[in-house]
Amino acid sequence: KQMAAALAYIQDNNLTDYEQLAKKATEAADRFHAISEQIKQTEQAMKTNAGLKAATVQYAKTRPVFEQYKATKYSRKFLAEHEADLELYRAAQAEMRSLLGGAKLPKMDVLKEEGRKLTAKKKQLYGEYQKARRDMQEIVTIKANIDTLMGYTEPGRKQEKER
Repeated sequence: KQMAAALAYIQDNNLTDYEQLAKKATEAADRFHAISEQIKQTEQAMKTNAGLKAATVQYAKTRPVFEQYKATKYSRKFLAEHEADLELYRAAQAEMRSLLGGAKLPKMDVLKEEGRKLTAKKKQLYGEYQKARRDMQEIVTIKANIDTLMGYTEPGRKQEKER
């Protein structure tokens, strides 16, 4: 049944030459991997965006404590009382600096909009990813069936069969 399906696929797609089939299998695999890489990059951008939003919120919450600390002219007593909040402030500030890399901090509305766009892009890419994966699996399976039918085997497989 698989061989018949493979032959039907070849006839339907007018793949009369083995090289065409191999080329189509390679193209399908390359497309799948390219979309997969785009999804990974989008997820990384989403992670950076979420980290930046969280650091901005933490910074905004703890900034008044730091302003009071400055107003007390960096009093040791104030530092001892609010050490945890000041540490959170410094950590949020460091996180923002590392994520921004010297760039200016965008407004929260811009960050939220970017997050929505990245989510929509990921959803759209995931649909393409699933279709590319199905196409790749189909063509690779058909190529493997044709390889078996034609007697083409990979050197590694031949050794396994001999054992």
